[in-house]
Amino acid sequence: MSVTEKIKSNPLFKKIALWLLIPPGQHKPRLWVKMFINPFKHKRGKKSLIRHRTRLDVFPYNRFELGEKSVIEDFSTINNGVGDVLIGDRTIIGISNVIIGPVTIGNDVMFAQNIIVSGLNHGYEDVTLPPSIQKVNTSPIIIGDNVWIGGNSVITAGVTLGKHVVIGGGSVVTKNIPDYSVAVGNPAKVVKKYNFSSNTWDRV
Repeated sequence: MSVTEKIKSNPLFKKIALWLLIPPGQHKPRLWVKMFINPFKHKRGKKSLIRHRTRLDVFPYNRFELGEKSVIEDFSTINNGVGDVLIGDRTIIGISNVIIGPVTIGNDVMFAQNIIVSGLNHGYEDVTLPPSIQKVNTSPIIIGDNVWIGGNSVITAGVTLGKHVVIGGGSVVTKNIPDYSVAVGNPAKVVKKYNFSSNTWDRV
C-alpha cells in the first residue's frame, strides 16, 4: 500500500494531511503548497498563460493541467479539490469563469465571461443538516474540442458537450449536447445541427 493510500484509508492521517494542506474553514491551499508543491505537481504547456488575478485553488492530490497556448483570464477561479481539472491546447477561459472539477476541457475551446462549470453538488436530502455540511457528490463534465460557450452560462455536473458545440449566452445546460449542435435556453435545448450533406446549419 502506498503512502497516499495509507493516508486516505486512515481517518486520523487524512485529517492531519488535509490540515497541513488547507487552512481550517477555507477552500484554498496553504501558501507553502502553492509555492513548493503545485509548480512541480501540475502540468502547464508551453506559452500557456494564467493571469495574476486568477484564483487557483488547486491541490496536489488531484490533477490540474493547462495545455499549450491556453489562457485563463483575470478573476477566474479554478478548483480541483474534488476532481481533476484538465484543460487542452489553445483554449481560452474568459474573465470571471468558475471551473470546479471534475472537468475535462478539449482543445480550441472558447469560454466567454462569467461562466460556471461545476462537477460538484452538495447533498440536501437530510433536512436536519444544512446542505453546506452534507455529503459532496461529483459527476464529471466533459467539453469536447472546438466548443464555444456564451457568457453567463452554467454547465451542470455530469454533462458532456460534443465536438464543435455552441452554447448560447445565459444558457443552463443540464443534459448532454451532441456534436455539431447549437443549444440555447434554460434548460438548454438544441436549436440547430450541422448538416454535412448540405454544409449548412439547419434548425431542429
